[in-house]
Amino acid sequence: MLYPLYVWKDSDSAYGARFPDLPGVFTAADELNDLPAMAQEAAAAMYEGEAHIPEASSIEEWKDAADYAGGFWMLVNIDRSKINTKPVRLNISLPENLLRDIDAFAKSHQLTRSGFLAQAALKAMAR
Repeated sequence: MLYPLYVWKDSDSAYGARFPDLPGVFTAADELNDLPAMAQEAAAAMYEGEAHIPEASSIEEWKDAADYAGGFWMLVNIDRSKINTKPVRLNISLPENLLRDIDAFAKSHQLTRSGFLAQAALKAMAR
């Protein structure tokens, strides 16, 4: 999901950045090109174990705010699937033979059933 990231640079310092949509998420990088990776890392650290990650807004909602003067904006893709959010228990039904195959595959790859199903879902949605 593309989040607006406010970026500033003081003389003799790294680029600083913060997300208006993700309160408390700040990051910095010496090189501008490193900011997206640092932003992903900062968001993952801030929201690890949380049940909800705020949705992204548009830059237009923030561009004229006094708190965001003197810098510039960029859109940064935050892959919310890579943030370890709070697990949720669910009840699903699968054919018995499919469940046996899933369990055997997961065990042979040192995964839990839930871990395998989560990886399979992420892979399917990435297509």
